[in-house]
Amino acid sequence: MSTSSSHPSFWRRVPLAFGAFFSTLSDAAYAARVEKLSLPEAAPVAPVAPVPTPAAAPVILKEATPDAALQLLALLQREARLIDFTQENLGSHADADIGAAARVVHEGCAKVMRDYFSIEPVRQEAEGSRIVLHDGFDPASVRLTGNVVGSAPFTGTLSHRGWRAASVRLPKLSEQHDAAILAPAEVEL
Repeated sequence: MSTSSSHPSFWRRVPLAFGAFFSTLSDAAYAARVEKLSLPEAAPVAPVAPVPTPAAAPVILKEATPDAALQLLALLQREARLIDFTQENLGSHADADIGAAARVVHEGCAKVMRDYFSIEPVRQEAEGSRIVLHDGFDPASVRLTGNVVGSAPFTGTLSHRGWRAASVRLPKLSEQHDAAILAPAEVEL
């Protein structure tokens, strides 16, 4: 996980990733823009003299495998029909029908969260309460918003308590399991 408060949290990146994934599949122009973002940067034309800087500790990046994310998406499809809901064109449906479908999706998503995760708030204070963040607070756990100037201690109003996964209990997958199959096609005989 990133420790910079300017980067979105893991849970904020999940819907971004799904949106980018489906947009890339369905929109060739969008896919071309994403491809440009993933190309390595060209080397500078003229050599630039290096500026001496203090040696920083190397950043070690963990390589994430998509299997757990795909497994979670499959569970959300199985219990909440989340993919079906997001792939449906809602323009032709009445608001009452969309609300009824959203209730089914909500209940299924809540079931997946209860069954496979223990979620707890990052901060215990009530939302709306005034808190003080002292020097050394964890920027991965607390994102500062508004007029951020200076250094800690910071005094502000807690607008969201945040969420942390206390435990994850995803089912184990067999070696032959194809995590890319989020929901098998159904053929009624």
